[in-house]
Amino acid sequence: MNILEYAKGVERLVDPMEVGKVHHLQTKMRHLPVFLQRKIVLSSAKKADKMPFVVEPYCSFMFYELKEPEKIQQYLPDGFAPAKIAVFEGGPEKYYGIVSMFRIHTSVFWGARAEFYLVAENTKTGLFSWIMMDYISDTISYDEKHGLKSPDAKGAVMTTTCEGDFVCDMENASKDKFVKCEFNLEGARMKPLCERLWIEGNTSIAYGRSSGEADGDLFSLTFFPEEMKQALEIPLSKVRAADALCGVGKIGGVLERVVSFPYAQHMLSDSPGQRTHYGSEEKLRAAVMKVDFKKIKKLGK
Repeated sequence: MNILEYAKGVERLVDPMEVGKVHHLQTKMRHLPVFLQRKIVLSSAKKADKMPFVVEPYCSFMFYELKEPEKIQQYLPDGFAPAKIAVFEGGPEKYYGIVSMFRIHTSVFWGARAEFYLVAENTKTGLFSWIMMDYISDTISYDEKHGLKSPDAKGAVMTTTCEGDFVCDMENASKDKFVKCEFNLEGARMKPLCERLWIEGNTSIAYGRSSGEADGDLFSLTFFPEEMKQALEIPLSKVRAADALCGVGKIGGVLERVVSFPYAQHMLSDSPGQRTHYGSEEKLRAAVMKVDFKKIKKLGK
């Protein structure tokens, strides 16, 4: 198994026609109580514990330095503590609030998402973790607290242009959540990333208290570590707009870094309710090498 074979395998698990069927099914299921939606989704996830997860090129991140880290703890699930971390290898370690912007296609949903994160340490495992505080999307989504969610950011714009521009303009219907970002790629250069944040952190992801339960609903991504080894640093002088608001309010920090991945990232995500634990880059790589795509069933089948 090499990176190209893995990418092909993940892509082949995504059937646009089946994704359309799941989107239609969600319009029926959204009328059910959340506890019943959760029961149906978790039952399906037991049959398909991994979901293909393809992040399309130019997935981008805004990093805001948080000047009042003592305010972070109230938003973290049980068993997590605020953590300082660097964005790039050898960079300064700070407390960050993060906004990610990306287009994605999976076996169950397809569209644009913006997500709001804090960085924390899992006090049980010692792993650096991405804590998802909130998100908006122009497609369906699922989390343990809210169940199957309808699109809440219809008309979202997330694209690039032939002149090297990236633009994200997303806002929910009630206008209390939004992400606006515009930058140009001129002068951007590839830099090695902090592996604890990008590799370790993506094997320990949890929902914050506004989007999940107190235990965090921990899950992991399975990917070749090289997918998270380097990315473009966007010069702040080329950032024309950078603003975001989520359910817990303004990020409230100072824009410190903007990062963009100019290639697709191919991963397998734990299905809802499934929890994989790797603990090290070596174990993550070993798991990727053992993946048998012929044995992976599609969620929703």
